[in-house]
Amino acid sequence: MSEHAGGSPDAPEVTDPVPDEHGQLDLVMSENNNAVEEVQSETRPQTVAEGMATETGPTFLTSGEIMYDVEEREGHPSDQSQDNADVEQRGGSPSNQTQVSDRSVVVNSTASVKVKLMPEGHMMTIAFTIGVTARELKEHFANELKIPKEIIRLSLDGTIVRDDQTLIDLGVQPHGTVQLEMTSSDPERHPIRLVKPQQQYTMSDVITVRVQTEDNTYQDVVVEIERATRKKAYLGGYRHTMTNAEFHHAAVQTMAKTKAGKGVETFSRDTQTVETKSQAQQCTYNTSTQMTKTGCYVSSKEDKLISPRRYLTADEYLSTRLKAVLTLQTHFRSWQAKRLTSMLRSDKEMCRLWLEQEEQRKRQEKEDYIRAEHHRRMNPQNKEDFALLYNVLEKWRREELERIDGTLSGAERKAALCSLLEEETQLIASIGRHRIVAGDKGHAKAVQAFLDKCASPRKWRAFDGKMTEMDTQFTIRAKELRDLYTSITVHYLTQEERLDVLHTLKKTVLEHDCKLSRDMAELVDREVDLLVRGVKETNLEGLRKRIATLFLQFIKTPAFNPQVTKLLKIPQDPSELKNNIYLCRSCNVYLPSTSFTLTANALAVGNCRRCRELDNEARRREDLLHYKSLLRRLRKAESQHNPDAKIPYLLQEQDLRYLVDVVWGAQSALSAWDNLHDLVLVRWDQQWEWSPWNCILLTKDEATAHHKVDNIDKAYGVVFMRIVKHRHTLARKYFSQIPVMAEYLHDVHSKVTANNKLLVARPIAVSK
Repeated sequence: MSEHAGGSPDAPEVTDPVPDEHGQLDLVMSENNNAVEEVQSETRPQTVAEGMATETGPTFLTSGEIMYDVEEREGHPSDQSQDNADVEQRGGSPSNQTQVSDRSVVVNSTASVKVKLMPEGHMMTIAFTIGVTARELKEHFANELKIPKEIIRLSLDGTIVRDDQTLIDLGVQPHGTVQLEMTSSDPERHPIRLVKPQQQYTMSDVITVRVQTEDNTYQDVVVEIERATRKKAYLGGYRHTMTNAEFHHAAVQTMAKTKAGKGVETFSRDTQTVETKSQAQQCTYNTSTQMTKTGCYVSSKEDKLISPRRYLTADEYLSTRLKAVLTLQTHFRSWQAKRLTSMLRSDKEMCRLWLEQEEQRKRQEKEDYIRAEHHRRMNPQNKEDFALLYNVLEKWRREELERIDGTLSGAERKAALCSLLEEETQLIASIGRHRIVAGDKGHAKAVQAFLDKCASPRKWRAFDGKMTEMDTQFTIRAKELRDLYTSITVHYLTQEERLDVLHTLKKTVLEHDCKLSRDMAELVDREVDLLVRGVKETNLEGLRKRIATLFLQFIKTPAFNPQVTKLLKIPQDPSELKNNIYLCRSCNVYLPSTSFTLTANALAVGNCRRCRELDNEARRREDLLHYKSLLRRLRKAESQHNPDAKIPYLLQEQDLRYLVDVVWGAQSALSAWDNLHDLVLVRWDQQWEWSPWNCILLTKDEATAHHKVDNIDKAYGVVFMRIVKHRHTLARKYFSQIPVMAEYLHDVHSKVTANNKLLVARPIAVSK
């Protein structure tokens, strides 16, 4: 059956068309692209299938009304004859339509099913074919109510309906109504409720419309509302020529009836061969002119006099067009040339600006480096700064010694050497004084870093990448001791605040009865007594330093601060002293393995780190800071290329110094630039892991250009390639003596290493 022409099931009302005085209607296309209802004449009776409605609007049915309307329709022969007339109008005959069996007609008839949802009492009305089973009803309502179909129970007048029973078995007539009750077998877990509020269901599935058949004669027609399941086609409609009222076709809204299958697959030749084509046609356009004549005057004020010009031959016309084309080409090519020169000029200007910026950047970096080095010389803070001072001192001593040897001799030379030795002694003493001051500052920072490390919570990275922190009872104890140590070392506290801090300190240390805690308590009582007597703070500095030193010793005791056990260099367990303890051959002191510096080719443990530093300051006075910077940049670059790189981390400063100074001559392989601050070690072949036999020493700019080279055999000359291979051979010969490096020493071009899993023997992905 049909819905409203607009396509909405909530508005089934349709207005009857009113013909004009000639009884004709105008055909139009609706703007909303929905089909409109076709009306032939005012006096045509409406059938149930067409579903026309009058001005009275829809009336929702009860079960009694539906049964009454069905009986009324069965008692009107005129309606049946009208139905037969409709069938004939569609191209069939009543005799052909009656060939379908009565059983099929009855089963395909529909009925209204009212379902009462218990225990809330909501009512749902839906139209079904009377041949539907109770199992299919349960599946439909389970999908609508979002509940399992197994818990649904349907009952009629208190009797449970079986799943195999149909509406016909329950006594439902075609176009009739039946009311069922729906309950849940598990009301606690799956109660039956409406998914949407009842007020949102504004349209029933069955309505009754009243149609005027004759003068002062009306007939009630039952109309079933079909929910639209497809997009309606656009077929146009009719428009009244006088009132401009539009009427839509009802046939567009009605779903096409499915023809009964014959059991034989058939094909239509028309649907396979017919082709549609849309082609626009130009209609004739009639024009006319008006001239002055007797009885009609036409003004000639706006007339134009047109005179013929000289006739042009085909050659003259083509010559004119050729000149025009040449003119256009000339101007276009001139515009192209100007555009190209402008782009080249812009590129040149950008290149000049880039070169100036690079030059300024390099100059600024050099100035910053010189300024930072001067600041390190004037204010040394760490070991690298003092190594730089001793290196500068050694360079100055050698220059003065060369000057004295070259200009003086005899007694004058000896006097000059004595004066040089005295000046050197004074400079060494000055450096020592700076070291003492820096040591005091560094000691305070080291103590604070030690306390912060003790009090830091435990951290670990979770599966989602976030860091998790946890405070234990030992870290909380370490935080309390750190805060107390910070309080007793500050100098801006008042007398009351200082007395409060001393009282807290005494209470904390007396928790453990030992000689150290008793000594600290005695010193605290002494300072309290002096503060009460009004002694100046300058006279209490020595006492306060003693208290701070003893309390720091108290913090470093594992019995009072268990968290400090992991940070002590000397293990508390005597059995662990036998492991990783070596004798320094210079100071004859047993030290842990972390106090020794081992090169890659070292076979035995020699002097400790401190003895090596003293020997360097007294004799060679070398500065390894540049090599440390080179090694740091190398490790950072290789970690970005390959996080599993191992060879750069096996090398030490002394090994890298040999590679730079001896193998590569401490200068760039391309430009011979000898400033170590600007040099870097990069891969020679980007496809292989970095190693001493697969590297090259270049400046930073040259290294950037080298990384962009795809084929080194084509980028560099034969002579340069031979020089680089010779340097690689020297490096391979030296580092082959190192046992830990021997396993990585393989020929990258051999088939053995191509199938090996060593770092140097397999290509890796290069990030671009």
